[in-house]
Amino acid sequence: MSRTTIADVAREAGVTKATVSHALSGNRPTSEETRAKVLAAAEKLNWVPSQSARALATSRANTVAVVLARDPAVIANDSFFPAFIAGVESVLAETETGLLLQVVTDRAAEERAYRTLSHGRADGALLLDLRTDDWRVPFLDELGLPTVLVGAYDQPTDFSCVRTDDAAPVRELIAHLRAAGHQRIAHISGPLAYVHSRARADAYLAEVGTDELLREGDFTAASGRDLTEALLALPDRPTAILYSNDTMAIAGLSFARSQGLAIPRDLAISGFDDDHLSAHLSPALTSVSSDPAARGRAAARILRDVILGAQPRTEVVDSNVVHFRESTA
Repeated sequence: MSRTTIADVAREAGVTKATVSHALSGNRPTSEETRAKVLAAAEKLNWVPSQSARALATSRANTVAVVLARDPAVIANDSFFPAFIAGVESVLAETETGLLLQVVTDRAAEERAYRTLSHGRADGALLLDLRTDDWRVPFLDELGLPTVLVGAYDQPTDFSCVRTDDAAPVRELIAHLRAAGHQRIAHISGPLAYVHSRARADAYLAEVGTDELLREGDFTAASGRDLTEALLALPDRPTAILYSNDTMAIAGLSFARSQGLAIPRDLAISGFDDDHLSAHLSPALTSVSSDPAARGRAAARILRDVILGAQPRTEVVDSNVVHFRESTA
């Protein structure tokens, strides 16, 4: 099979080869309409030319960044981040673009990080852990740093966005548990300031109609264990618990079994993110695979296009799949 060339892209876009080169390099003025046609043609033909690599290389840093305001211990135990970063890297490798990952401890450090990035350390950023009222979105817009939002951000913004539906799997899990006879269904969420945690919690509340059994965790095993203990100590305890990640779910499952409860006979348990060990537990853990690598690839492709001058766009990655296993059977 022959390799796609600049001539193929020019033919698909209905322009000359020189126009393709100018549209991607930015060396000469090109209309937004023409640039969009060229980018669409390149995307359709899966073409990553040397011209694009040179265009990225002549920008300030040939690097894109991810800044995480999380406890490193949480990052180390969360299955989402390695897979997401692998997806990002698979796209950046096509143009030999570097990835800068920085962990910060507070808002002041996060602001300093983004200011440094905007002054030439990176050509763009991927914004994760979106919050319901996120100060970073207008802040990055003010800095002029090309950015792609990863999450279902619903506030007005000119940034590109990669979205997923976090509510649908929660509804599916609750329907599954109710069909098995469960009425007292609890939910241990992640921090509710996060867009994805809030979306899952809101879906839970819409289905069960009360926040009596909603508890806010922090994605750590300790919070999963402690909140499970508190829920099981209630006079009318839940018979099923939905956790917002597998780390909390595994800790909760372990605690419940230490108290003599049989899973799922006495307590049904489900997680989220489908850690690679979850299917191999005893009993195997029902969980939601979210394909972070696919989201990473989508975000990196969009950011690459934005850096090259494309207009912002929103892409929905339909990747959430519920895997029903023994822990809710």
